[in-house]
Amino acid sequence: MINISKLYCGLAGESDDLRYRREKSFGPIVVYNCTRRCNLRCLHCYSSSESNQFSDELTTAQAKQLLSELADANCPVVLFSGGEPLLRDDLFELLAEAKRLGLRTVISSNGTLLDSGTAGQLAGAGVSYVGISIDGNEKFHDSFRQLKGCFKAALAGIENCKKAGIKTGLRFTITKANSAQIPTVFDISAKAGVRRICFYHLIRSGRAKELDGQTLTPEQTRQTVDTIIEKTDDFARKGLIDEVLTVGNHADGPYLLVKMAKETKNSKLKTQNYELARQLLLANGGNKIGEKIACIGWNGSVHADQFWRNYSVGSVKDKIFKQVWENSTEPVLNKLRNKSEFADVRCLKCKWFDLCKGNFRFLGTETGPEYWLNEPACYLTDEEIGI
Repeated sequence: MINISKLYCGLAGESDDLRYRREKSFGPIVVYNCTRRCNLRCLHCYSSSESNQFSDELTTAQAKQLLSELADANCPVVLFSGGEPLLRDDLFELLAEAKRLGLRTVISSNGTLLDSGTAGQLAGAGVSYVGISIDGNEKFHDSFRQLKGCFKAALAGIENCKKAGIKTGLRFTITKANSAQIPTVFDISAKAGVRRICFYHLIRSGRAKELDGQTLTPEQTRQTVDTIIEKTDDFARKGLIDEVLTVGNHADGPYLLVKMAKETKNSKLKTQNYELARQLLLANGGNKIGEKIACIGWNGSVHADQFWRNYSVGSVKDKIFKQVWENSTEPVLNKLRNKSEFADVRCLKCKWFDLCKGNFRFLGTETGPEYWLNEPACYLTDEEIGI
């Protein structure tokens, strides 16, 4: 995650200690896709979730054992995702177990099932944050998620979470179809009283692979990130936002520095801001998938992150999580943890490599070198990266 509001505007973020601590003694942040079921059918869904009941989900006992193993692995946050996590019948039992174990829990939801009673239950279970997906204005959102009325239901879910005292944020995945909706999403957040927005770059996983032509060109990506930066700065000055992050493309960090460097001329304060942002990005260390970010699927499969459904590094049904995660001979984990040796050739020549580390992944099922690429692609020019 690239914290635009912190790096560009100087706003403190709730997770700054995790994000910028140089000594990272904690275990991985874990996305637990606790179910594949969903009441919507979003066009960009990375898990290809559907309304069907799937028989291979971890049982309640297995899921509780998993939570115990995550606590033993010093996991700082467990993100319950899906599908739609609220469709898992034993969700509140699992949240209660996580609370007993001292695990911090957050929820990723489409918001449509968050009535006042459910929001109250989440608050009682100790859930510290709920991220709710919004894709644009009402017409676009309902069309993209293929259910009329789901936009209003999501806004009602946001309001119910706020009333229950749960911090709530918006989640937005950027496509060609909705990139122009970004200013609207900022306005939606302000009207709803939401002070955190996460903008996700599209990764071609799950149904997103079928979204022909929806990946932004480099120039479109630059324009989109510029819009996010400008709106964040405007909303921060007006006191309307606390935190804005981009997710999925670590080139956003170097791009932000390039932009800030152009603004430092004749301004000592801006020069100081640039240097602070650079140091924070170095402390963060760039892309941490397969290191400090992990994903566990509904069937117990372990992945480098939630967008790696195509490849599993092991299963918690066969071994405890730490044994799977600390397997130094697993080829994908080995590459992701040794990017200075295995990263894209262009990345290794880049002057920003130590604070970015690229977006190295493969989208097929083969692990041969010819299948690895930067996904999403880097959008900086050769001149900007120093080659």
